[in-house]
Amino acid sequence: MPSRRTVLAATAGVTAALAIGTTASAGTPGDKKLRSLISRMTLEEKVGQLFVMRVYGHSATTPDQADIDANLKEIGVRTAAELIAEYRVGGIIYFTWAHNTKDPHQIADLSNGIQRASLTQPRGLPVLITTDQEHGIVCRVGKPATLFPGAMAMGAGGSRDDAHTLGRISGAELRAMGINQDYSPDADVNINPANPVIGVRSFGADPDAVARLVAAEVAGYQRSSVAATAKHFPGHGDTAVDSHYGFPVITHSRELWEKLDAVPFRAAVKAGIDSIMTAHIQFPALDDSGDPATLSHPILTGILREELGYDGVVVTDSLGMQGVRTKYGDDRVPVLALKAGVDQLLNPPDLATAWNAVLRAVQDGELTESRLDESILRILRLKARLRLFDDPYVSQKGVERTVGTAAHLAAADRIAERTTTLLVNKAGLLPLSRRTHRKILVVGADPASPSGTTGPPTGVLATALTELGFTATALSTGTAPSAATVAAAVAAAQDADAVVVGTYNVTLGSSQRTLVEQLAATGRPVVAVAIRNPYDVAQLPSASAHLASYSWTDVELRAAARVIAGRAAPRGKLPVPVQQADDPAKVLYPIGYGLSY
Repeated sequence: MPSRRTVLAATAGVTAALAIGTTASAGTPGDKKLRSLISRMTLEEKVGQLFVMRVYGHSATTPDQADIDANLKEIGVRTAAELIAEYRVGGIIYFTWAHNTKDPHQIADLSNGIQRASLTQPRGLPVLITTDQEHGIVCRVGKPATLFPGAMAMGAGGSRDDAHTLGRISGAELRAMGINQDYSPDADVNINPANPVIGVRSFGADPDAVARLVAAEVAGYQRSSVAATAKHFPGHGDTAVDSHYGFPVITHSRELWEKLDAVPFRAAVKAGIDSIMTAHIQFPALDDSGDPATLSHPILTGILREELGYDGVVVTDSLGMQGVRTKYGDDRVPVLALKAGVDQLLNPPDLATAWNAVLRAVQDGELTESRLDESILRILRLKARLRLFDDPYVSQKGVERTVGTAAHLAAADRIAERTTTLLVNKAGLLPLSRRTHRKILVVGADPASPSGTTGPPTGVLATALTELGFTATALSTGTAPSAATVAAAVAAAQDADAVVVGTYNVTLGSSQRTLVEQLAATGRPVVAVAIRNPYDVAQLPSASAHLASYSWTDVELRAAARVIAGRAAPRGKLPVPVQQADDPAKVLYPIGYGLSY
């Protein structure tokens, strides 16, 4: 692994960039040096700095052949190093599916390879390396890194100290792997139980509570020198459409936006948030043009920049999502985003199309070079604040000292115990007794596993309960169990003292309801654990006890097992209201509800 001196010796152009140091901010001598650096950049280099792009492979220079093929097909380059040389991109985003995040040591090597490839180019600019490490159901870096409960679980815990700890520890581990920007936390206020894209990614439905936790998590990340990113501005919490696949419309009035959606973003700005991500949503009360917020000058410049006073980096959500592609072609979207006030263009579906479109827009006079300079200055200020001009490299010793340490893992477990929420406990069933409920059948949904899992939820719960002194067996019944699957579970329950059911977004017509009802009819006590949205409790009155874990990652399922076994007391309180199944106008369990023992 080369030292910074090795790279400097090889490339004279790096020296000027690294001399900027960490002092760059508006009006400082460092800012003056950044402007000088920008003045020496070619137009092509400036355009490249605006893009944050995906790339396949575990290595910057020697990925597997399948990843080379994918890069050639989608980007027209073979490797991350070629991507940087060809387009001079200012940022790279890591994905699990792009084979970027196999393990912490590999991630560190990839990050170093990316930085090396960029620093050896003219001007020698370091790269913002980012990922979506929200925790809970959205994690790109898995074990042995420390995985925490997701946002809604943290909302159930309600602790600013815990949110700060999450940000500090997660930030330190990401930084040790060379990831210097995280697209987290989610600042959306989720008030729509049917929201298909936010849901448990939000801290909750109370804007003030969400704001407190957003600000605390931001402070934690940025204390560890990782740029936090509040998303999705101006607020994606009240939609029934997923902007990955459609174009959501938010019907809030301007007054409601001020009282609800804006509150966490104002808190993030006050906390000194490094970056804010836009939403591909239509918000007529804020801009009646019909454009998505990502392309809206009234929203991004008029409200975010001028009214909220934000002068940090604004990054788009992925430009490959349908919400931003519905109205305009892929060649217009990046240009319109820059005209609206965006700084970073994230993951366009076709980089050559997007890159050339921005270049042509400047050459044709639609965009001015000075407009690009404004965004590049913000991006370089951020890189300077993160000390990337000093030394962007990481070490394997740093990975070993920092990632997945016993202290970090213990902190995550303690925090998870404070989030598990008990909503129903008929006749004081919980905690289960090892004397009367020794044999436990664990059934339920086994959705696709995020990076924070070691296996299907039923297996993780069964293993955890067995380690706590029970004899637990797992039987996966899925999110839509057939009549035959329900019958098999009922038959297996005959030999159990109790049944634990992991439920996943149960609806009125879901066969998961049938499963729980028929298991309860056996006379065996049934403990339902909502492993995603907490609203399942309204659909399952036949369960003897009901817990909400808010995710099916290991850390949350293990905490739920400890609560079931009485090794921990449930301390979580609902961060969202749960309405009655037959009358959504009536609240069954309000915000703040939660039992204990």
